[in-house]
Amino acid sequence: MNTNENDFDPGCLFCKIGKGDINAAFVDQDEHFFAIRDISPQAPTHILVIPRKHRQNITMVEEKELLGHLFQKASQVAKQEKVDEKGFRLVVNTGDEGGQSVGHLHIHILGGRQMHWPPG
Repeated sequence: MNTNENDFDPGCLFCKIGKGDINAAFVDQDEHFFAIRDISPQAPTHILVIPRKHRQNITMVEEKELLGHLFQKASQVAKQEKVDEKGFRLVVNTGDEGGQSVGHLHIHILGGRQMHWPPG
C-alpha cells in the first residue's frame, strides 16, 4: 500500500481507531480496511467498514480499486455476520445533508431486521 500525507488525518476519529489509538469493537481487519460495530446501532447488525486510507467522503476518492475493495469487504463482512441470506442494506452517507457524521469514508452494513423504503 502506497502511503502519503493524505492517507492519514491525525484529527480523524476513524484514523485514530484504525491506528489503534482508540479502542473499538473490531469485527474484521486487514492492511487496507477495518470493520467495527457502530456505537449507536440502527439495526441488530450495524457494522462500519472503513478504509485505512483517509478520504473525506466518496466524492474524494479517485482510486477505483479503493471503492471496489470497500464494497467487496462489506460483502465479506455481511457473510461473516450471517446477514447475507435474509438480506442487508449498505449505506454510504456523504456530507452533512447526507447524514455523514464522521469525515472519513465508510460504509454501513445494516441487517437483522426488515429494512423499509424510503429510508428517510
